[in-house]
Amino acid sequence: MKKIAFYIISILLLSGCSKVLDYPNLSRYEPDLVWNDPNLANAYLGNIYDRAFGNWNIGLDAQSEQLTGISFSVPVTTTNPGALSIDWGTNYTQIRLINQGIISTNSGALSQDVKNRLLGQLYFLRAYAYFGLVKTYGGVPYIKIPQDRDTDSLNVPRNSTRECFEFMVADLDSAIGLLPRRVVASSADWGRIDGNFAHAFKAKVLLYKASPQFNPSNPWNNNFWADAYTQNKKAYDSLKAQGYALIGDYAQIALSERNAEVVFSVTNLFPNKVAAWDNGARPGSLSRGPASTTPTWEMVKSFPMKDGKKYNDVSGKYYTADTLQAYWLNRDPRFEKSVVWNAKLYPAAGTTSGYRQYTSVGVADALDSYGINPKSSTTSQNNNRYSGFFILKNSNLSLTQAQVQQYDVDYVVMRFAEVMLNYAEAANETAHTDDALAILKQIRQRAGIEPGADGNYGITANTREQVRQAIMDERNVELCFEGHRFNDLRRWRLFSLLHGKNKTGVEAIAINADKTEMPLTTARQMALNNQLTESNFVYRLQVTPQTGVTVNTLPETYYFAPIQQSVIAAANKIEQNKEWGGTFDPTIH
Repeated sequence: MKKIAFYIISILLLSGCSKVLDYPNLSRYEPDLVWNDPNLANAYLGNIYDRAFGNWNIGLDAQSEQLTGISFSVPVTTTNPGALSIDWGTNYTQIRLINQGIISTNSGALSQDVKNRLLGQLYFLRAYAYFGLVKTYGGVPYIKIPQDRDTDSLNVPRNSTRECFEFMVADLDSAIGLLPRRVVASSADWGRIDGNFAHAFKAKVLLYKASPQFNPSNPWNNNFWADAYTQNKKAYDSLKAQGYALIGDYAQIALSERNAEVVFSVTNLFPNKVAAWDNGARPGSLSRGPASTTPTWEMVKSFPMKDGKKYNDVSGKYYTADTLQAYWLNRDPRFEKSVVWNAKLYPAAGTTSGYRQYTSVGVADALDSYGINPKSSTTSQNNNRYSGFFILKNSNLSLTQAQVQQYDVDYVVMRFAEVMLNYAEAANETAHTDDALAILKQIRQRAGIEPGADGNYGITANTREQVRQAIMDERNVELCFEGHRFNDLRRWRLFSLLHGKNKTGVEAIAINADKTEMPLTTARQMALNNQLTESNFVYRLQVTPQTGVTVNTLPETYYFAPIQQSVIAAANKIEQNKEWGGTFDPTIH
């Protein structure tokens, strides 16, 4: 067996510590040593963990309408699949390492208990890796033996999409049978996959299997919904019985690490492992450079009002005809915990007491400004990436500007709110609409939305179709900026919400009490003293970006990515997807 290069994180291997992620950088290993030593076997596993789940990424939802940026600015091709695809070779390298781990664990001299724990994690990780490929391409070669890049042929046909789902479920069932039921927050093993995460992820996989993406001819009445409901209910009931729950404060879902809502998270710890969240989310004047992306007006409009009604619902308690000029008032409390808007109080460490964040060009710091006010002597350089808003959700405002690159909040891969919403979706599609509505009410109750006289938290949906839309809308808000929206739109076959559409920002222009425009010299001085509030501005919509390509291109053919032509050229048994000139049907048929 050849020596395989791999990389780990910490410095504790030789001291005998057995934590998955606490191992030094090693350039090579001897298989006969690794699979007879639990520490070395865990080090090998730690390398796979490090690549499997990613970390906080401020741009995870930039492909959707939640954040600025045109991810699909040019047509996707088989030679350049761009943002639609994930890297084929990188994923199969990960799978090769997992398969090697499974084979070697079984053949090594480790105790059976150690073997079971290793194998449980490896089976899960294999299903997790294939899930990323299948939701992108449809069926792929589901390889279960370690392919050697130098001697083994990688030129194997694709398994059908149905087979891939069956294999993923089988791997997850194997994992569930071997893993401990729960790794508690106080355990030294926190950060390892446990049975609860495997159960919840299996439920998610089955939700995808039933989805319109894979069943376009029968999107909502196919037989797979029954399995999705059974598994999602089982996962929800089991986790709830063990104490998983929505925590009280939505603002703390990640910042309060290892809380009752966290199903699985990746451990970060400065200085060994940090993430670029605050350094991409914060206004540029309080960070190490301009914000990477910002929330759109389309996302802002998605947040309901305090009574749970839509912002433009004339029957709402807080409805106002001039919605743009008072957009920040009386909104769902998740809005103020997720988004920074012009003149909002923003108590970042190192700022003065009562600091307000401004975005108006000519008023705000140049690194924060957005807009085209012709009366400004300076031109904003941010109009192609900014929107007049910034991300607040999951920001650690206790970090000073000098510390923003020290962000080490644990990355939440799955939380109980997602488990609940997955269950609600499957329940609604299988004639359990009352259960789905009960879940939505719990989500909104925790959010702080008013229950109303009827106790429905502003929910008026009662038919299957209406509740489906309510679940889609709730996911958009509850899980915003966490990387779910694009995948949701893809599995629901709703790229029509993105295709040919602009994204929009909101420009703020300072005004006097009589509504005339305030001289910018006056406005700037008042802003420096934090004296301008939201009502001291008038608001105008602007398309963002303002130059170049300003609309997304996501036609129906984009629900599955093409396999890159270079992959097919090197492996002629791999068929291209039929939407891209090939013969392979990526749906379930």
